[in-house]
Amino acid sequence: MRSAKDFFKPLAVGAPRPVTEVPARPSRVIHFFDPSNEKMAAKIPSMVGTVDVLLGNLEDAVKADKKVAAREGLVKIAKATDFGENTQLWTRVNALDSPWVLDDLVTLVTEIGDKLDVIMVPKVEGPEDIHYVDRLLAQLEARAGLQRPILVHAILETARGMANVEEICGASPRMQGLSLGPADLAADRRMKTTRVGGGHPGYLVRQDPPAGVDDAVHADRATYQQDLWHYTIARMVDACAMHGILPYYGPFGDIKDVVACEDQFRNAFLLGCVGTWSLHPVQIEIAKRVFSPSAEDVAHARRVVEAMGDGTGAVMLDGKMEDDASLKQCLVIVELAERLSRTDPELAQLYAAVPDGGADVADVAVSSGNEGSAQ
Repeated sequence: MRSAKDFFKPLAVGAPRPVTEVPARPSRVIHFFDPSNEKMAAKIPSMVGTVDVLLGNLEDAVKADKKVAAREGLVKIAKATDFGENTQLWTRVNALDSPWVLDDLVTLVTEIGDKLDVIMVPKVEGPEDIHYVDRLLAQLEARAGLQRPILVHAILETARGMANVEEICGASPRMQGLSLGPADLAADRRMKTTRVGGGHPGYLVRQDPPAGVDDAVHADRATYQQDLWHYTIARMVDACAMHGILPYYGPFGDIKDVVACEDQFRNAFLLGCVGTWSLHPVQIEIAKRVFSPSAEDVAHARRVVEAMGDGTGAVMLDGKMEDDASLKQCLVIVELAERLSRTDPELAQLYAAVPDGGADVADVAVSSGNEGSAQ
């Protein structure tokens, strides 16, 4: 175990110092592309500025005989493209037990390390996986003379990874965030679904049998589909919040079902995720819309912040009590809106155009030690 005093020291002589907190850059949508696909690669320069993150995928969806071409293609794209200030370049390398990952890391860090913001590591099982990548990246950064560290993003795709999620989050200062990998995780858990993310009509609750009806058990009763991923996402969000890193929903495989895609993205957003993956251009605008707070929520949050003054006590706003806890919730929305507005002119205009309202605000006395009880 390393001493806490050494946690933020470089792991190799000449490597850049680790970051002490994750840079707060918008990452509502991580758009995946295959660098070995020339048609897809040709579109990348025109996508700069339209998405928060462009990710060159080297792992799943890239066939074994295309792995080297994908790696070389990503190097070529990175060297030829100016990603500006508003679009990050990420990559997903091959799994740590694959024959390609070592060459992925050596090639990418030494040739385009100055362009790469984050390396996504699939199928992370425990902190030891992050420790391995952490030390290797430090050595390669020192060799390449990089001035800033490349951050690491882990994908939760196994039951063991989920069981170790807190330790993974705290394994290195490089940790930028986590993504849910629902398909691999479902297989590893032996879940009985063949869908890539999203719900399942068989996972439901049923209304109780009606009273006073013959054969009530077989009477028509309403059913309500449940969210297969609620527990997993919530646990991932808690682990990330505990360690100051960022949680993301992962892929939604049914490209045509844009309605269910939006629902799944919104569930993740409301639970605390900051972004998601895009597997097809049609999902980009969905993700950008869902992972940006609504103008109405921003306006309400601003009113609460203004009404709360120094943040102590409680007030009545539109018939609802707002107190210190309310203020903290609203600051999350306001700070996110301000961050997104700095890089998204359309959102800046939208948030600026919504009036703050003007409902009457009344002071309320709150009994000591009983949050939420008004006298």
